[in-house]
Amino acid sequence: DVNNARVIENSIRATTQFFLSSSGLQPGSPRVATQTRLWFNPGLKEALYIVPGTYAVTLWIFPSMLSALAMVREKERNTIVQVYASDLSAAEFLLGKGLAYLAIAIGQALVVMGMGTVLFGVWFAGDPTPLLVGTPIFLANSILFGLFVGSRAGNISGAIQGVAILGFLTALLLSGFIYPLSNIPFPLSVLTYVIPTRYYIEITRDAFVRGAGWAGVWLFLLALIALGFLLFNASRQVLSRMQLPD
Repeated sequence: DVNNARVIENSIRATTQFFLSSSGLQPGSPRVATQTRLWFNPGLKEALYIVPGTYAVTLWIFPSMLSALAMVREKERNTIVQVYASDLSAAEFLLGKGLAYLAIAIGQALVVMGMGTVLFGVWFAGDPTPLLVGTPIFLANSILFGLFVGSRAGNISGAIQGVAILGFLTALLLSGFIYPLSNIPFPLSVLTYVIPTRYYIEITRDAFVRGAGWAGVWLFLLALIALGFLLFNASRQVLSRMQLPD
């Protein structure tokens, strides 16, 4: 954390100054000069701070919004009743609905990351395979979240508000994109563990800034898979309760 590092640096500098002054060794002239060195992004390029996090927020909002609106439209047109009355299970419906929007979301991810490379010069810092594996998993989380919100919402307005409040605000404020996770107060810091954007931001920052590869992000990939299963089961249970009995 940058704030903690500065506090520690100032404390060490003040302690050194006091020791030299009390020993009569040229008061006010430190013998040791501290110098701050950044491990990652030493050139302080602003794009490397913002663009990787922007990928995560953008790819979370738009796929979830599309899938939520699609689910609500099914309910408004009463076409969802045909699904409830058919032999199609809730899991099969979610897979069929989600895979279609997953293909669209992957195309969006290619466009967004291509624009980041062309416009801002952001390129891979190391092994890109964790990002290539993690992106479809993260997009699946986004779509499942949208399907869950859409299955709970009664109309388009409710779906938009649900995605905006539960999806956009948490992805923006509680994912580590704007504020460091260590600076988030306790009650909200617990909530960050169930926000998929938190883990995908770590994957994008590793791919474009750190370059640690699988050794640095494998745990975040497992977290995304676990959250994906939770969202899938939650959506399946909601749809199962709405289905007509056999």
